[in-house]
Amino acid sequence: MADLWNDLLHQQYEASLATLNHCLENGPDGAWQGKVVNLTFDQAVFHTLFFTDYYLGKTPDDLKQQAYHRQHADFFGDYEEMEPRVQVQRYRKESLRDYLQFCRTKAKETLAAESAADLAAPCAFPPKDFSRAELHFYNVRHIQHHAAQLIMRLRLDYQVHTPWFGSGWPG
Repeated sequence: MADLWNDLLHQQYEASLATLNHCLENGPDGAWQGKVVNLTFDQAVFHTLFFTDYYLGKTPDDLKQQAYHRQHADFFGDYEEMEPRVQVQRYRKESLRDYLQFCRTKAKETLAAESAADLAAPCAFPPKDFSRAELHFYNVRHIQHHAAQLIMRLRLDYQVHTPWFGSGWPG
């Protein structure tokens, strides 16, 4: 049964990340610095990927220990995402493309390694008090939430149409 859940979760991560990728690739230059709620477009993409990466880890401490983070220290800077303050760092499309691919691979590898016991266990991200399985659903919903904000900006300001991304659809 864990294989079924892992496969379903992976498909939902992939569909959500494909939608985010569409926004990243189709955001015109004018949109890149424009506001998306309280962030700029590039910061909203980074924020979404950052927390995707964060919650795919087993514990909060895993984030900064990853080789990807050590190899891209300038990209992550002082981890302003973890602080209750206004973000100031800006991001290039190329760097975000690379980070998105990292998150796609991490999602696939993480889910392939999750056992039924792992999914049923409490997540290790206080103050969240739900299972690891529910953390994955929470994470996918977070990606979808911010992708929808980006889609709205692209649609209203630039008439960019966003197709529906589902299981098995490229993106």
